[in-house]
Amino acid sequence: MKPQNIEALWTHLHWLTVLAQQGSFTAAALRLGVSKAAMSQRIAELERAAGAPLVQRTTRSVRLTEAGQRLVEDMRGPFEQIAHSFAGVRDLAGVPRGLVRVTAPVAFARQQLVPRLADFLRAQPEVRIELDLSDRLSSLAMEGFDLAIRHTAAPPDTHVAWTLCETRSVLVASRAYLRRRGTPREPQALAGHDCLHYPRAQETPTWHFEARAPQKGKAAAPRITVPVSGPLVANNSEALRDAALGGLGIALVPDFSAQSALQSGKLQQVLPQWRSVGAFGERLYAIRPYATHVPQAVTAFVAWLREALAAGFAA
Repeated sequence: MKPQNIEALWTHLHWLTVLAQQGSFTAAALRLGVSKAAMSQRIAELERAAGAPLVQRTTRSVRLTEAGQRLVEDMRGPFEQIAHSFAGVRDLAGVPRGLVRVTAPVAFARQQLVPRLADFLRAQPEVRIELDLSDRLSSLAMEGFDLAIRHTAAPPDTHVAWTLCETRSVLVASRAYLRRRGTPREPQALAGHDCLHYPRAQETPTWHFEARAPQKGKAAAPRITVPVSGPLVANNSEALRDAALGGLGIALVPDFSAQSALQSGKLQQVLPQWRSVGAFGERLYAIRPYATHVPQAVTAFVAWLREALAAGFAA
């Protein structure tokens, strides 16, 4: 077989790196905007030119062979540099444009981000947003995300992070539940209530509280830890909020999940004079990988996010 001109394989090599990132032909084809058949054909052509199998195919996913992995590792840096260089050239026009791939927590995205996005996209008609709603922590560089929105106490020091706004955790319950079971007046009383909580690593679920403002002339009260239990545990604050709306118990959720229900009066805040500690993050951040060039579209989106969320989520 006559060796193929290497310049004719640049696209094939790029598609192989995308396949390695996405983990399946279907996902890689979707990312590139091509058909699955075209994707499979290009990889097969690359394997014939290389004279070695590059991909191990299964019914659900693909794995790279040793030769395929070596190619991907060698090509990742050059292709990233090409992408950054091209983005820099496009930015010379001075108008934010292009695709911004964003991953954000499910509850926050559904309740706070998506309802606001129309304003940004109308203001920046040359920008497109690809939004991934997921609570898992993604590898931004490996999965091709430009930006992640994270609700955390401390962003990773391996990335660039912008603070979007402060957040806090709130205890909420429906009026019907509080009429039926009574309103707790101190954190210790929660041990006798149905508490709807987010699963954590510890075997016995606990909530931690501090007094928001100690009385004048008195020392701050010590932190109070309360063991809790209830009929529902869920790893999504939207689900906990909805369960509280249904009268199942008292839920501890981020303020952005409860904001609308508190403003409408469908939920009541419980123990407002106490501050929950350690349940959820205290700030929302926009996080991106380190890069020598940041596209104007990403910069414009972060600036808009900071302005849109500056007021926080107080009810």
